Amino acid sequence: MPSYVVVLAKIKNAEKLAEYSKAAGPIVAKYDGKFVTRAPIVESLTQNSDFERFVLIEFPNPDIPRVWYNSPEYQALIPLREEGAEMIFSLAVVPD
Repeated sequence: MPSYVVVLAKIKNAEKLAEYSKAAGPIVAKYDGKFVTRAPIVESLTQNSDFERFVLIEFPNPDIPRVWYNSPEYQALIPLREEGAEMIFSLAVVPD
């Protein structure tokens, strides 16, 4: 069953975020993840929000994103990620 990692981001340092993104992409691919979309958030419909970016990553099943996120190679990128942006990661699973 497909699963999705939904990421909301508030940019703190665009250069650090670009460095993080360049390094994170191949790690996502290594774990069979595919970027569905990366888009600017145009408007918050429910409340005022500082989040500026929306990212959607698809994985073949719900176990893989957990392994990806907790992998040593991805965990090593978290300090760089935190320099570049504040992010919220959520896992969504599409029921059969």
